[in-house]
Amino acid sequence: MKTVVSKKEPHRLISRWLPCKIVTLAAVAAMFTHLTAIAGPTEQAKRMHDRLTGVPADATTLEQMQNLIEQGDNIEAAYIAMDNPAFYNVTLKNWVTPWTNEEADIFAPLNDYTATVIGMARDDVDFRLVLSGNILYVGDNALNIPAYGVDNNEHYQALEDQEIDLSQALVATTQTAVTGLPETATAGVMTTRAAAKSFFKDGTNRAMFRFTLMNHLCTDLEGVKDTSRAPDRIRQDVSRSPGGDSRIFLNSCIGCHSGMDPLAQAFAYYEYSYNSDADPDGLSGRLSYNMAGQNDAITGSRVTAKHQINSNNFPYGYVIQNDQWDNYWRAGINKNLGWDENLPGSGSGAKTMGQELAHSEQFAQCQVKKVFKNVCLRSPQDGDDWTQVDSMVGNFKNSGYQIKRVFADAANYCKGS
Repeated sequence: MKTVVSKKEPHRLISRWLPCKIVTLAAVAAMFTHLTAIAGPTEQAKRMHDRLTGVPADATTLEQMQNLIEQGDNIEAAYIAMDNPAFYNVTLKNWVTPWTNEEADIFAPLNDYTATVIGMARDDVDFRLVLSGNILYVGDNALNIPAYGVDNNEHYQALEDQEIDLSQALVATTQTAVTGLPETATAGVMTTRAAAKSFFKDGTNRAMFRFTLMNHLCTDLEGVKDTSRAPDRIRQDVSRSPGGDSRIFLNSCIGCHSGMDPLAQAFAYYEYSYNSDADPDGLSGRLSYNMAGQNDAITGSRVTAKHQINSNNFPYGYVIQNDQWDNYWRAGINKNLGWDENLPGSGSGAKTMGQELAHSEQFAQCQVKKVFKNVCLRSPQDGDDWTQVDSMVGNFKNSGYQIKRVFADAANYCKGS
């Protein structure tokens, strides 16, 4: 006999489940687990739509989804939910925005990084291109908004301020056509203005590598620390005896830098250019790139000056001369990240390095786990969850790395039964 729950009397439901007077979070969670377990097609459709869009479904959409669920076509029901503009303007925007800044601020403004990921999701673009593609999404020319600016965010701010439907307004273009980067220098979201402002501004460009690992491989540097790798590519700015103690370098610093520095060398020609006196926050800055024949005044080569700062820390350290990168993590404990054997493991520039990262097994696993948490409102926990994650990774690959398929699978799994 099916249990009927009155939505008008939640206190009675809780009292039936909890004889005690204090309602704990664990008890409430258990209550909703019970409700999920007894959900019928209508409740499943509602939950699926709510999780994917954050807004209730209208009657027509709900009926369509319910019918599909009754027919066993749960994935198609999820795709109908994702037709709602809120999936793009709210769910995807909130999912992506924390990746675009060091603070992981979900309330940061819409920008070219966020819009590009949203557009790629909408158009079912191979999601691995997020780290290597010559791709950029902008608002349609017909919109009455400022044009894309290489030194401002007004274009995307207007899209957000006017609450324009991103599922309809975004148009695919190339970074080459809009920003003037050569095709070989484009590397998906890593070479958007928003990413440059957050991760190429000041520093040594290692921030771009670290936050790419965090946002797209779901690991910080501590997670890939390996002191067994050769330290021959660690730069001069890394002291070999921090605080006068060489053991710190040998047992800690080397573990991250020996693998990171050879990979982050891919960013050797990039800079975020801005006036630090008049514009200390870099709000009017822009991504710059030293093309062939364009040498930095300080280094005398295409390598930007930031890559040779603090050289006195260890004068015998590695001096970057080009953007040649090598993946030392293809051996040792980080071999388990699942590097693509069809790729050489070395190359020149951010584009090929982005391919190296995005073609790893870790990249696919990371996207699935992030979507699972976003839709199911929790991380994978038990054996069933991890079996589902494995299934979702397989479907992600088989779909040509379409990220919407991952959202559909997660919504189906967490809709109840």
